[in-house]
Amino acid sequence: MLEKMPRVLGEALSGLKAGLDGTTYLSEFPGVAETIRVGSEAFADRAALPPRFTADGEGVSPPLSWDGLPTGAVSVAVIVEDAGSPTPRPLVHLLAWNLDPAASLPEGATGPIFGKNSFMNTGWLPPDPPTGHGDHEYLFQVYALSQRLDLEDGSGREALVDAMRDKVLAKGGLIGTYART
Repeated sequence: MLEKMPRVLGEALSGLKAGLDGTTYLSEFPGVAETIRVGSEAFADRAALPPRFTADGEGVSPPLSWDGLPTGAVSVAVIVEDAGSPTPRPLVHLLAWNLDPAASLPEGATGPIFGKNSFMNTGWLPPDPPTGHGDHEYLFQVYALSQRLDLEDGSGREALVDAMRDKVLAKGGLIGTYART
């Protein structure tokens, strides 16, 4: 959708970005221990996302793995946000919860445990930054939780964050970048 935005508009908005400080990771759970190691076989931390995982490719979600969860972790939640979006808050690209702590998310993951992204669809919202806007940082956040969440399928970010309060044992993050030049 945003690939159709004129380059001149993308360049004009290049100074407007939500920022990492606005992500759930830093704004909602700043004091939580960062002991979870998050990785992907598709990209390295702070490296470019392959186009396959964006709106310029197949638009499937990248594989995501984690380890180093603390003792007592009963479930995992995953939030992916675009800190580079030209919006007041980062755009939500994925919400998932009640994941098995010993599991991972495979490429193209789907299922009933996904919440609504910023386009009000469940599942993965492929990165689609405006042409000329510059690098966007997609923060893949993994949270170890002390219990499973009682949350309706298709809930949004605020409902997920509220359900996670007082249950987050540890967190970890991985950043993938993407830009349309």
